[in-house]
Formats: sequence, C-alpha cells, structure tokens
Amino acid sequence: MRVSVIQMNQGSDKAANLDQARRLIESAIAADRPGLVTLPETWTNLGGGRESRRAAAEILPEPGGTGGAAYELLRGLARAHGITVHGGSIIEDGGEKLFNTTLVFGPDGAEIARYRKIHLFDITAPDGTGYKESALYGGGSDLAFFEAGGIRFACTICYDVRFPELYQELRRRGAEAILVPSNFTLQTGKDHWEALLRARAIDTQCWILAAASYGTYEERGAVRSVYGHSLVADPWGHVVAKCSDGIGWATARIDTATTQRVRAGMPLEEHRDAARAWRAKAAS
Repeated sequence: MRVSVIQMNQGSDKAANLDQARRLIESAIAADRPGLVTLPETWTNLGGGRESRRAAAEILPEPGGTGGAAYELLRGLARAHGITVHGGSIIEDGGEKLFNTTLVFGPDGAEIARYRKIHLFDITAPDGTGYKESALYGGGSDLAFFEAGGIRFACTICYDVRFPELYQELRRRGAEAILVPSNFTLQTGKDHWEALLRARAIDTQCWILAAASYGTYEERGAVRSVYGHSLVADPWGHVVAKCSDGIGWATARIDTATTQRVRAGMPLEEHRDAARAWRAKAAS
C-alpha cells in the first residue's frame, strides 16, 4: 500500500489552510497514487491565539451527519479519489473545552476513526518559551484504530510519541502502522523528532507515518517555528521517505512482508509477555 505524508505551512487563515491542504493532497494523488494520505496536526489553524483557534474549531457530527468545512473537505477528497484520508488533526469544538482531534475517512467517504489527543503539550522549551496545551484543550482517553489496504493502523498525535507505553499498547492491540501527525517545535524537533519516531518504529515493529507542519507562524505577536521533516519509517527503524524543507509530501510503500520478517526475527511481543508474567509474579 502506498502512503503519502503531507507537509504544510499553515497559519491562522482557515480558508487558506483548507485550500493548501486540498492542493497538496490532490498533487500527491496525481503524482504518486497513494491509497492513504495523512495531514499534519491542527492543519486548519496554527497561531493567532485563543480566538483564532476557537474560530477554526468545528462541532463534529454524528457519523453520517454533515460537518464543518474541514470535515466535509476530508470526506469529499476521500470519496472523490477513492482513498483513505487521515485528517491529521483539527480543532474540535467540545463546548467548554476544545479537543485536538483526528478524523479518518474511508474510500467511500464514511468516517472510520476519530481520536482525541491523549497527552497534552505542557512544557518549557530550551529557550524558555512555555507551551500549555491544557489551558485550552481537553485530553482524550480512548485509543483508535482503522483498517486500510489490509493493514491495521493506530492513531496518535504529536506529543504522544514521547510515551512508549502508549505505543506498546497499540502494538499489543494489533497495530501494524501508527500515525503521528505533528507540529513539533524547531527546538525540540532538531534534536528529538527523528530519534523518537525511529525509536517508536523499532520498539513496536510498526510502520510510522509522521506528517508535520513546517516553517513559521505568529502566536500573539511572537514568531514561532515548527520543524517539519515529515517522514515514513519502517518496522526496523529505517527512514524510507522524508520531506525536504518547505511544503510538499513524501510517499512510501508499506510492505507487510517487511513487517512479518522483522517481527519473526525478533519476537518482542512474546518477550514482553514473559516480562509481564515476571512482573506479575514479583508483585504477588
């Protein structure tokens, strides 16, 4: 199965972001004919402050219902091109709180997965810049999976990648590929982005698909930078496709034979079962 990770330079103009996403997806489809495309984290809005985020937020419909502009764009692209569209994440209007939410649509345009980001980005960067996602967003609590091209995919978002126990649980529940749409900061990305993604590929023996935002954006009068370098890594941890600087996409082929070979040669899940049994015995 061919997959394309889309790299965007979105800002606070939602209409312009939707147009950029549509153009990049359609260009990737025309050039590489993927069976699945994936967008970055909060591709409908980056920057502009609280008011901009709330203005970009959408109330999500019940499955089959009519949604907002981003929801309908994703659904329409999936149906029009007969592919699976993983919508990175958009800002969901949950009432009192917003949510950082992934939506996935199958080739017939039906919604097949929905995931709210579990781990919220409340950190201080090396330069002293503070990020407090929990001030505006609520955290999710449920895992999400979907099937495409005979492959079982699992959903995560950005900061989730720093929590290997989450990824091991996804593997335990049958994941073969894991999506990581992101807005990684330039400071953390240059040191940790590829290392973390390759580590999660290695310790889960899953394909990792990480579509990321690139470039600069304005946040309450300050200019911030995101790292980009969207990539696909195989279950051995090799980066098999990667975006250059700027907007664009990278395409790779998920080969299930590679997954099977890696897992057969190094049966980590069997060894984890032994470790779980040891821990249970030690605790009794």
